[in-house]
Amino acid sequence: MIQALRQRVEPARSKSWLLVLTAALVAACSSPSTAPSASHGGAWPTMSDVALAKTGFDPAGLAKLDARMKEAVDKGEVSGIVTLLARHGQVAQFTAHGVQAYETGKPMTEKSLFRIYSMTKPITGVAMMQLYEKGLWKLDDPVTKFIPEFANLKVLKSKEAGLAPANRAPTMKELMTHTAGFGYGLSQVHPVDQMFVKENPLGKPDLGALIDTVAKLPLIDQPGTRWSYSIAVDIQGAIVERLSGKKFGEYLQQNILKPLSMNDTTFFVTPAEQPRVATVYQWDRKAGKLTPMPDPPGRDFFKADHVESGGGGLVSSIHDYARFAQMLLNKGTLDGAKILKPETVALMTQNHIGDLRVGFDGNSATGGSSGSGFGLDFAVVYDPVAAKTPQGKGTFSWFGIAGTWFWIDPTNDLFYIGMIQRRGGAGPGAVNFRSESVKLVYDALSPNTSS
Repeated sequence: MIQALRQRVEPARSKSWLLVLTAALVAACSSPSTAPSASHGGAWPTMSDVALAKTGFDPAGLAKLDARMKEAVDKGEVSGIVTLLARHGQVAQFTAHGVQAYETGKPMTEKSLFRIYSMTKPITGVAMMQLYEKGLWKLDDPVTKFIPEFANLKVLKSKEAGLAPANRAPTMKELMTHTAGFGYGLSQVHPVDQMFVKENPLGKPDLGALIDTVAKLPLIDQPGTRWSYSIAVDIQGAIVERLSGKKFGEYLQQNILKPLSMNDTTFFVTPAEQPRVATVYQWDRKAGKLTPMPDPPGRDFFKADHVESGGGGLVSSIHDYARFAQMLLNKGTLDGAKILKPETVALMTQNHIGDLRVGFDGNSATGGSSGSGFGLDFAVVYDPVAAKTPQGKGTFSWFGIAGTWFWIDPTNDLFYIGMIQRRGGAGPGAVNFRSESVKLVYDALSPNTSS
């Protein structure tokens, strides 16, 4: 009887071990984006995680990349810079040069904090898409479904012709692609942007006051007719508050920042952490050097009484933003934290504006930069040849007004982040960080590993 029982048990045990072995083999062959070094927990990535040999980059090529970034520091074009390049879930390069502030001489390090400004926008977009996954809104919903204060929006036809009613309410997709028609006040080229500067909705104490202010201002154009960089992502922050029932910053903390161990990312920098914050500079043409540039009125990152701006209010570190980027490259997950579904990340990173042109000259219309478009709170490359870029198809990116920038290339399974603190350029011949980093990164990518 014992022998018979053993004969029945042993095959079952062998089958069980076979299933375990098969599962292990499948896991070993999983996507490179979820390689072990991208799953070290909240500490990843650090400078000690660099594993260049596993990333397919040429060391000499990456040396040229780093030398070009350092050159800008040596020439006084920036006070300091931190950059990070990752591929296949491994850190290829992680460097820091210069100082956080000339006045203190404190070195720039991997732990330095930066005003990331508009690199806040993709984080807000992820919050919106979490609520989208819950069925709380749809792309073709009118914005007025969630912001009834916008029920009577007007469009400025011209200074002479005055205002006209909006043909319809902007849709949620238009809100997330900067095609809703709202102004912003950054360029001040358009009369509506001049009104935004005067009324200063971003200087209000909370998102409710921001919405009330924007509701009184006209649109730049009819919804859906052109791409115009706007306050739309701050409006999204207000929608997150209303749909979640939580303050915007609280929602981000509970649903994105804490799950991703983005512990340095905040709307308000405490006194204890302020020594880590890099100073923002601007180029003084007469003096031929950088001079400190204070935070705009009402948007002091060291004070807790400013609006939680979904369009540009966060301070972060390169460590934190790298974890956010790796999560997106992993199609929504990192270290077991599921932030978005893969299909949602795919939806966010499609071109949703057709042939509308993405531009900042106040005249954005059709017939612009072929091959480049806009997704849901990201710029998107849908045709690299037409866009004249070495980046892979589907690359998505954005940047901040104080000099931070990033791109994520799913085709080549890589991302790059650069962080400086400078408003505007630094004179003729200065390093163009965004364009030159793209060229140098792909020059360093070995041809037989680019896929």
